Amino acid sequence: MTGFKLDRRAMIRGLGGVAIALPWLEIMGEARAQATGPAKRFIAVYTPGGTVRDRWLPTGTESDFVLSPILSPLEAVKHRLLVLDGVEMRSAQGEQHQAGICALLTGTPQDGNFDNYAGGPSIDQVIATRISRGIKQHASLYMAVRWATGNSRGLLSPINATVFEDNASCAPIPPRLDPVAIFNSLFAGGPGADLVAQRERLARKRSILDYVDRRYDNLAKRLGVADRAKLDAHLTKVREIERGIQVQEDALGEQCAAPARVDTSDYKHDIGSTFEGATDAAIPKVGRYMIDMMVTAMACDLTGVGVFQWTDTEAKHTFPWLGLREHHHYYQHDGGYRPAELERIYQWYAQQHAYLLESMEAVDMGGHSLLQESVVFFGSELQEPPSHSKRNMPFLLAGGGGGLRGGRFVRYDNRSHNDLLVSMLNLFGDARTSFGRDEFCDGPIGRLT
Repeated sequence: MTGFKLDRRAMIRGLGGVAIALPWLEIMGEARAQATGPAKRFIAVYTPGGTVRDRWLPTGTESDFVLSPILSPLEAVKHRLLVLDGVEMRSAQGEQHQAGICALLTGTPQDGNFDNYAGGPSIDQVIATRISRGIKQHASLYMAVRWATGNSRGLLSPINATVFEDNASCAPIPPRLDPVAIFNSLFAGGPGADLVAQRERLARKRSILDYVDRRYDNLAKRLGVADRAKLDAHLTKVREIERGIQVQEDALGEQCAAPARVDTSDYKHDIGSTFEGATDAAIPKVGRYMIDMMVTAMACDLTGVGVFQWTDTEAKHTFPWLGLREHHHYYQHDGGYRPAELERIYQWYAQQHAYLLESMEAVDMGGHSLLQESVVFFGSELQEPPSHSKRNMPFLLAGGGGGLRGGRFVRYDNRSHNDLLVSMLNLFGDARTSFGRDEFCDGPIGRLT
């Protein structure tokens, strides 16, 4: 069997020409080409309230480990997963929850009083400046489900802000909350207004190159041998661009059908802290709808950067689909520490993480998956709910962008999470050695690739 490879498009064919596609198999792993070069996409996912550490921590060695009960829903994408332990969020200085969410993607403390935000840009916006801003239709997409539920009462606040501008102001950016408005802005008009525009741009590029190609052919007939060789070399580059456009057009045709519209009329995105049972019950449906839109936007190259936020640091909504009638903060410490209920909540979030990663793995970007060319970061604002400890943060990475190597459980010796942030930047070809506030940086964390 040595050297045998099975294409991921392999079919089982039956009578009458009926064909059934095979699921992804381990043997297909070698047949699929690896994404090369710097990472091309970045997604950050926030979930509130840390974790129950002894039910989150895997067991085993770096390359031979068993996922914990909380992380068990990720088993199918374990080969793309990098579980991190021993990372401390030292830059989370300020109010217990606010400092954590402000520092999560910025590596900066919440200086001064509790009304202050982060003191620097978030890594997603820095990456967007590098790979998206001015290049793609959307510099980034920032979405949130059941957001601003607590004391912020539906308004932007340090207690719910994750994303900060990449400029001198470092101003907080509010998330997009309305699933209908998000769909319309991305996909209005059937296959999507943005997708139609992208196809038109590709068609214009192709027509220009076709014209250039014809002109070169006519000119070549009139040139000497040496000049014709130079022209042929240049024409080869033009045809490489044409082939690249064809790949993009093929991808638009295969991957860029808009996700099916979902009826979200039972979901009120702007109610803030107001209790609303139907809205809480719709959270799973709306969350997956937003994930579908995020993945499609990435696959269609509408953006290269996304942030997805499951509620805010207070998470004062209920979980009727889990049979939990109190809000998340109640189970963290408002009603006393309730690890059994928390485990159910965190395992449900892991199921949503698996849905995102499996959806990305299913998108073929031309011999490799969308997940393979991406970096996906999962994080929270603290580790231990009752104490608000920020040691041993429950961080996960996934994907293969920039050489990120999954299928591992990596332990560090109390490293700063700022060092993790700069290492993620390095995966995108950014050579800097620090990120966020310098006093919390020791250099790239290493062992990601």
